[in-house]
Amino acid sequence: MSFIEEARRAQIIASAIEVLASVGFAKASLAAIAKHAGISKGVISYHFAGKDELMEEIVNQIYTKIAEHVVARLEGQTTAVGMLRTHILSVAEHMRDHRSQIQALGEIFHNLRDAEGRPRYGAHTNEEVYQAVEHIYRFGQSTGEFRAFDLRIMAVTHSSAVDAMFAYWAVTPGHDLDAHARELADFFERAAT
Repeated sequence: MSFIEEARRAQIIASAIEVLASVGFAKASLAAIAKHAGISKGVISYHFAGKDELMEEIVNQIYTKIAEHVVARLEGQTTAVGMLRTHILSVAEHMRDHRSQIQALGEIFHNLRDAEGRPRYGAHTNEEVYQAVEHIYRFGQSTGEFRAFDLRIMAVTHSSAVDAMFAYWAVTPGHDLDAHARELADFFERAAT
């Protein structure tokens, strides 16, 4: 892809996020997204096969940015407790300035369906997230920082708590996301040790 094509795709994705966050999935038509971006609907169709592909690319890009931010913050952490706390706090730190992305993800997760009508995203698509969180807990168990527990149960619970934190923050504008993340980090540190 050329630089211009990448820039156009980024513009379309940014507009789609804003439209999803402001009017919801059902009203976030390609025409509405094109209008917000100041382009024709045909330009979107040139870059994306349809709304579903655009929605999937939004999810991929947001998750990639989150992962890049978290991995950068995890560098230099030498303890499992430090890794655990950094994971939770850095996800919140990154998303604090991206409320519309959280709202857009919520719209996509609740509305996008596969060819059989099942939700496109959910626990069945979280394997990479679960494995990344399990890695932190496994490391803690290997160093003796963490007690014995089922890694998958802890990873699913951890991931679900982070998702719920963002879901609540997305619909409660005055909610203190950083305080919530600190409480979560405290909670999971106590649960693991």
